[in-house]
Parts: sequence; structure tokens; C-alpha cells
Amino acid sequence: MTIIPTAESPAVELQHFIAGQWLQGNGSAFTSSNPARPDEAVAHGLQAGPADVENAMASAVAAKHGWARTPAHERGAVLLRTAAILEDNASAWGRELAREEGKTLAEGQGEVLRAAQIFRYYGNDGDREAGTIYSSPRRGEKILVTRKPLGVVGVVTPFNFPIAIPAWKIAPALAYGNAVVWKPASTVPLLAMRLAQALETAGLPAGVLGLLIGPGAVGTALVEHPALDGLSFTGSTGVGRSLAAAAASRGVPIQAEMGGKNAAIVLADADLALAAEQVMLGAFRSSGQKCTATSRLIVADAVADEFLDELRTRTEALVVGDPTEHATEMGPVINDGARAAIQRGIDGALAQGASLLTGGLPYVDEEANGGYFVAPTILELPAASRAHVWREELFGPVLSIRRASSVQAAFDLANDSEFGLSAALFTQDVTLALEGMDELDVGILHINSESAGADPHVPFGGAKKSGYGPKEQGQSAKEFYTHTTTVYLRGGQAPA
Repeated sequence: MTIIPTAESPAVELQHFIAGQWLQGNGSAFTSSNPARPDEAVAHGLQAGPADVENAMASAVAAKHGWARTPAHERGAVLLRTAAILEDNASAWGRELAREEGKTLAEGQGEVLRAAQIFRYYGNDGDREAGTIYSSPRRGEKILVTRKPLGVVGVVTPFNFPIAIPAWKIAPALAYGNAVVWKPASTVPLLAMRLAQALETAGLPAGVLGLLIGPGAVGTALVEHPALDGLSFTGSTGVGRSLAAAAASRGVPIQAEMGGKNAAIVLADADLALAAEQVMLGAFRSSGQKCTATSRLIVADAVADEFLDELRTRTEALVVGDPTEHATEMGPVINDGARAAIQRGIDGALAQGASLLTGGLPYVDEEANGGYFVAPTILELPAASRAHVWREELFGPVLSIRRASSVQAAFDLANDSEFGLSAALFTQDVTLALEGMDELDVGILHINSESAGADPHVPFGGAKKSGYGPKEQGQSAKEFYTHTTTVYLRGGQAPA
């Protein structure tokens, strides 16, 4: 792997967006670094402090009524203008995303465009159904079910999709009339600032969006704030459960997307070339840092040797390096803590009897070792293995493999997890595909495509312990960001 240094712009000064103004924080200094070259600062500033949380919440409370009473089409127009701004800046902001988060240039630019697509979808929500009418058993009366926004919604987002995940939370929250106070992951603050800038430029009224960049304590302060009416979170299972418990203790609704340990199943009749390509992409695109990434593989005994040879060949051909180089196919992981944790997981699997098919060792090249790079790694586990890597989410480019003696055994292995976010099934038999739809307990099932990937107009979320609360995206988002009011509408005496 060769890392080619590139000339980049100076580090951007970070600010918080409160009451329609860009302000310095009241907390400690921090720096966002390039994970491919950690000595290179991408952005720097002062973190948010307790006073910033109070000011952002107060301005959101002051703004929420006016925004809720703004006609849906006017709210949508702001979102549509935001989508256009994102599209216009996709190249520049996608490059900043690659530098700050570590995914490739193509993925970074694609993510900015996906955020634009999400804003465009919700920007058009005013043209969709806004309520329902039921018949009344009484003469002269109609029963209407209308929807109202929750009020002030807290949004807490992870590092791995620094603009797309915020978009699929913030866009519906705004479309349905809520004010938002947002705490992004402190490792990716620049793209958060870019999204807030887009919304400001699009004409979002002051106070309707607050951006607070800071440590986990800021998220805790949000969930504990008495003015909070709802919380949407994506991140680790441990943090999600903690926030869910805190929200539940105060009666605050929460939507939480948490862990995944997603399986791909390759049955004996599968198109093996297609399956090898899709499994590789699912496991190693974005350096495996996706909640829907393929981290487990179950392959039918009859084709296992042939398939694994193909998969290993494709994996070893991946170009790993500086994510801002066009030829790069996989970049670094987010920081040194992540790199060390992933390596411990690999070493632990080998100690528990796994066989190393490829990768697994730290890079020795000086430039590569200076960045937070992890080699794409494939481990095969023996039958009946209880290795931790089969159940624990490493959140990196590591794929664990088990062989299955039958279709049912493959389905059982895929379900052998407390998580149930996503899965992929590779077969050319429609009967087996239908069987998989019934057997696999996940929120998202891909048949003959990688386990990662979700479109904004359909529900997104997991089964079992991968999610808590209503699903995200599509019209499902309405179930979280609004509540219903059942109206019994009756007039007076009809005129003669």
C-alpha cells in the first residue's frame, strides 16, 4: 500500500449553530484529524459546554411553535433548497468527508448526494397523505386522525455516516414540524457544520436547528433536559441502551438504532462470482464501519472451497490507502482506538482457533502504519466455534466464516446472534429465497446483493436488539416524529 501525500486546505475553524448564529463553544479545545495522516488537522475549535446546551434548547423551545404552524409546503421548500445546496457542494464536501472520516472519495461524494436525496424526499412530503378520516357511528359527525410534531427533538449521530445519518433523522424531523438540537460524533464535526450551513443558507428560521459539537456528556445533557420531547439516536449498543433507559425514566420517546452482526449466506446454487463481489463489498466498503456491514459469512459446504478462493483473491486485490486518491478502494478506520480494538478482536479469534485466510496483521510500511489502517481480514472458524468474533461487533474490515451442511443449518447460524439488523442471502432458487424471508429474523434482508444499503423511501431498522422504537426513513419516520390527535368533528344544526 502506498500513501501519496496531497496538499489540502488549512484546518477549518469549527463553531456551533445556536439561535441562528455561529458561535464559539464554552468547552475545551479539540481537533478533528485525518485518520490516514493523523498529524494533519482537518478542523479545530472549542467544544460545547453546559451553557451552550441550555441556549440551544431555549432557542428551540422558542422556535418550535412557529415552525410547527408553518405550512408543510413551506417547510418542504426549505428542505428542497437544502437538497440543491448539498448537490452543488457534493464534490468539495465529499472530499472533506473522506479526509475527516476515512471513507473513499467516491463514497464520500456519494454520501453527500444521498443526504441530498433524503432532503428531497422529505421536502416533497407536503404532497403526501397528512391524516385519515374515519366514519362516525353518530349522524353529523366525522372522526379525523391528525398528526402533530413532538416539539423539540434531540438527535445524536455516529461518525460512520457523518452527513447521511443526520440527514435521515433531521430531514423528517423538520418536515413534520419539529425543532431539532443535534449532537454529532465529535470525530466528524466538519461535515456536521456543513449540513447546518446548508440548512441556514436554505432559509431555516433561527432556533429551529441547533448544532452542538462536543463529547458524550452533551448527549447526556440533551436527554436529561426537561424541554426535550423526543430523542433519535444511532450508535453503539451500550450507549443506546443507556440513553433509552434515561429517556424512559422521564417518559421521553426514543428511537435508537444500535448494533449489528450481519450475516451473508451463500447457498450451493448461488451465482458465486456475484456473491463473492457482493460479500467483499459488504464486508470491506467503508472499512467495515457500517452498522449493516457483512461481518459474518455462512457458506454451503458443497461450494465453500471454490467460493472462499474467489473471495480471498478479490479481497487481496483491494487497493487500501489514502481515501482522497481516486484509485483507493478502502481507507483507514476512524482512529487509533478503533484500530487497536479491531486488532485485539482478530488476535483473540486466532487464539480461539480461527484460521487466517487473509489479512490479520498490522501494516509494517511506515506511512501505512502511521495512519489508522487495518488490513481487510478473513477468518474461518471451526465447526461449533464459540469465538467471540462471531457475536461481538468489531466495527471494522473483519469477516468471520462458518460452513453449513444444510440450508436450515445456514439459516440457524445466521440467526445465532442477539442482533437482527441486516442479512444477505445468495441463491437462485426462488423457493429458498421465500424460505429465507420467513426464517431470517432481521429488519432488512437483501437477496443476491450485499447486506449494506438502504433507500430513503422504505423503512430502515433492525429486529431483536439492533433497534428500539419505531423504524427510520420513508413514511415510517412519521411514526416517531409525530403523535396523533383523534378529532371528533361535529357541526351545529344543519340549515333548513
